[in-house]
Amino acid sequence: MAKKRIEKKHGLLGVTSRLIMVVVAGLLVLSYASIFVNPAQVWLISLIGLMFVPLSFLNFVLLLWALKRRSKSFMIPLLAFLPSLFFLGRYVRMENETVIPAKDPTLKIVSYNVGRFASYEFQDSVVKRTACADSVFSFIRRQDADIICLQEFHVHDMDKIKAYMRRNMKGYKAEYYMFPLDDGSAFGNITFSRIPVSGKGKIKFEESANLAIYTDYETEGRRFRVYNCHFESYNISFTGIVKALFNENRATVFAETGTKMKRSVTRRPEQVDKVMSDIENCPIESFVCGDFNDNPMSYSYNRLTRGRKDAFVEAGHGFGATFSRLWPMLRIDYILLPERFRTMMYETVRVPFSDHYPVVAEVEL
Repeated sequence: MAKKRIEKKHGLLGVTSRLIMVVVAGLLVLSYASIFVNPAQVWLISLIGLMFVPLSFLNFVLLLWALKRRSKSFMIPLLAFLPSLFFLGRYVRMENETVIPAKDPTLKIVSYNVGRFASYEFQDSVVKRTACADSVFSFIRRQDADIICLQEFHVHDMDKIKAYMRRNMKGYKAEYYMFPLDDGSAFGNITFSRIPVSGKGKIKFEESANLAIYTDYETEGRRFRVYNCHFESYNISFTGIVKALFNENRATVFAETGTKMKRSVTRRPEQVDKVMSDIENCPIESFVCGDFNDNPMSYSYNRLTRGRKDAFVEAGHGFGATFSRLWPMLRIDYILLPERFRTMMYETVRVPFSDHYPVVAEVEL
């Protein structure tokens, strides 16, 4: 009788473990599909793509567990996990010690979402914003970059913005577009450069405070365009979600969060398509930089990397995550370059002035 109970218990464990393996493997396979499926049509698949890293890790753990138990079901996590080996390089890279010296002129680019200078020590006040802005300017001046793309840039007085730029970024020309706020301040995208500008423009998105600006340059006999993009944010607070778990109104909070996420997920592909349409009609080669608010297993990333290389994939090392709150899972800030150019150096700099980390690349033109 005891033997039958043990056999029944082991049989139930086997069925349960296989069911867990099938579910986790299925979710990982769906995360692969998120690259190709437009989330405007199936918005939940974008969230599954967002979970690629933990799903890959969980499948790997289940694979080891099945192998340890000598279970034939190891094939389930194995088959699901194998394709992830082709994608993990978008999140983490081994250091490349062999660097071929540049033969052509190089260009140093920085892209950084500065979070309206409101994330410094998690307080939002004029004093803290000023201290944060001073720290950011000090950081980017030390980078000695040729082009600096900033998103969610904030100024206290829209009327004094030009004097503000000249005072803080001497030697750089600023091209920008700002959304004015009721208190006289403004925020938006700004591109600083030390290279002569031959053209500029903006791409505004419908019903959104996000946008893309572009600037055309000519240097060393080469012409190119740099897009400085900030695509739709999730507009949710992870801290708020955690707090909602212990709040009586958690059902309402979760419903509102779901609505916000669906709106952002479905808007982003439309914004990406709008930028891609402009790129396809551009007569010169284009860099695409900025805060995409999407991970490398996404429709947005897949669209924007067509005809371009990811600077991190080409020359990065270690974890490439750029969103500090969920490090090392989320990489959402990028520098993409035309295929014929070469990335000489790439770095994700972990400075504490925003909820994003800046990304820096040196490119051989």
